[in-house]
Amino acid sequence: MQLGPGLVEGRFLTRLNRFAALVEIDGEQVMVHVANSGRMHELFVPGYRVLLKPQPGEHRKTKFDLALVDLGFSMCSADSRLPNALMAEALELGRLPQFVDYPNVRREVTFGESRLDLMLDGPAGKWYVETKSVTLVVNGVGLFPDSPTIRGAKHMRSLEQAVAVGHRAAAVFVIQREDARAFAPHETADPEFCQAFRHALSVGVEAFAYNCRVSEDSIELANLLPFEM
Repeated sequence: MQLGPGLVEGRFLTRLNRFAALVEIDGEQVMVHVANSGRMHELFVPGYRVLLKPQPGEHRKTKFDLALVDLGFSMCSADSRLPNALMAEALELGRLPQFVDYPNVRREVTFGESRLDLMLDGPAGKWYVETKSVTLVVNGVGLFPDSPTIRGAKHMRSLEQAVAVGHRAAAVFVIQREDARAFAPHETADPEFCQAFRHALSVGVEAFAYNCRVSEDSIELANLLPFEM
């Protein structure tokens, strides 16, 4: 997936609220949109180089979205909206062999009490998929969530409901950086979500985790990772 052209370089200054941050661009302080409600303390460090995506439009309060953070050893996407699209793109290109029997893809499908990211359909039936954005990596392990997520636990219950009526269901954790070598649920950040996740697995919900190949103008799913439970 192409992120550019035209990304603008800046330096991160401070986070103003859940969806806004202050960035320095050519010596000027500019407010930018943060499309991610996670805490992301490991990304939002004053002085870090960031890349911003211009977003023209009179209705916008900000002229840029914060797209990428340069960690020095790895680029990381800060946009939690991307995993859904990255998954759909990889499916369309045939890069995920475990989903090969489900060629038809619908996005944003309501099931149970949730709007799930994807519904895959094919000769083998239906497969409901919820993607989760991961940016926190500690000692090579991607961790989700980095803050409490009531919606995340609700999504797990909806995936369970899909399994209960005979469909397949999966949670897919997309680690939006390349340095992760494994994935684990983040018990310290949200024990309720982790309990819901483990229960979902126990009743047949499946789970996958991928890291991403990230450059200064593109991002794509890369490697299927093992889980550390």
